[in-house]
Amino acid sequence: MPILSYLVLPQDGAMDQLCSDLSSMEYCEIIPADNQEVVVLVTDTPDDKVEETLQETLKNLPSLQSFSMTYGHNAV
Repeated sequence: MPILSYLVLPQDGAMDQLCSDLSSMEYCEIIPADNQEVVVLVTDTPDDKVEETLQETLKNLPSLQSFSMTYGHNAV
C-alpha cells in the first residue's frame, strides 16, 4: 500500500478547478494552503500499479502545472 505526498501547483487561475479535480479522484486527499496557490496531495493506493495509473492521470490534468513528491512509503 503506497502512501505518497506531493506539493501540487495549479495552472494560473486554476486553483479552484485543481482542488475540485483532485477531490473527485479516488485515493486522493487534499489540503489546500490558506495563503498560497499550492495544495498538499496525499495518495493512499492499494498497490504500485494503481499508484502508477494515478500518477499518469495527475500528469494529464489540465488544471495542474506541476507536482513534486515530498514523501513516499511502501509497506511491502
